[in-house]
Formats: sequence, structure tokens, C-alpha cells
Amino acid sequence: MGETPVLETRRLRLRPHRADDFADCLALWSDSRTVRFIGGEVQGEQAVWFRLLRYAGMWSLLGFGYWVFEERATGRFLGEGGLANARRGLALLEGVPEIGWALMPDAGGQGFATEAVDAILQWADAELGAPVTRCIIDPGNVASLRVAAKAGYQPRDMVTLGESSIQVLERRRP
Repeated sequence: MGETPVLETRRLRLRPHRADDFADCLALWSDSRTVRFIGGEVQGEQAVWFRLLRYAGMWSLLGFGYWVFEERATGRFLGEGGLANARRGLALLEGVPEIGWALMPDAGGQGFATEAVDAILQWADAELGAPVTRCIIDPGNVASLRVAAKAGYQPRDMVTLGESSIQVLERRRP
């Protein structure tokens, strides 16, 4: 269905995942600071490998998915994010693209997430035509809540996912 487009911002390149991103993705998802507000469990090699395969599959089957966030000046892996249909069993997410992002801990606090989310939403507004996107964020994840607010996301509801209460936020396409 869809080839992953490459998006560029002032400081970032959002590009498709490649098999050779595995070590960087493993470093991201096996760091307890990354997963603190995203399920709380570090991921091992198999889970991260399946994550990479899932990213490629979303683009192929859905026409949207996740990108690697790469620093344009250096090529450094900063994190990843994009749009998904994760079939989480939450009614508020059914049939609605769900935006998500994660940064390497040393890349946080520098505006990279805000810049990447802005690029993703510009692409989604132009290419997907979805009237609404949503995201889920742990209420303790103040940094991600700030990123979401800057992107125009508004609180919609609190729901339970597993054993955690999470905030569902919504953004309507301008």
C-alpha cells in the first residue's frame, strides 16, 4: 500500500526504519527511562525485532506508520514515532490513527519531540484525511503531555489500559 515517506524539518529527518536500526531501537526500548511511562517494562531483543517488523507492516498494510527520528546534521538516532492502529481494545481508539513517540533519554528536553510531532501531523493532515487523531499518555508523563498540548491535543477521557489509568487526548484536523 504505502511506501514510507521521508520528512525533513529544520533539525530532523524522519525516515523509514531499516534492519540496521535494530541496535538503536534496542537501546531505546531496553532503557527503563524510556518505558517508565510506556508500559513500564523494558523490551528484549525479540520484542524489539517484532516492533521493527510491525513498523514496516503498518506502512505496507495501512499506508501510515512509524518513522525513525534522526538528527539531520549528524545522522544520530534520536527516537521514533508516528501513527498507528494498535487495536488496543479501547473504543476511543477504534478507527482513529493514534500518534505516539519515544526519544532516547539523552535527546529529551531539546524540542525534538515537538518538531517531529509537528512534521507527522503536517503529513497526516495532507495525506491521510483523518478528521481526528488521538494519543494516549500516562498522566505522570508531563513532558509528553506538553508536546501533545503544543500540537493541539486536548484531553478527551481517562481510560484503563491493563492496570494503568491513561489520558486519551484528541486533535481535530484544522
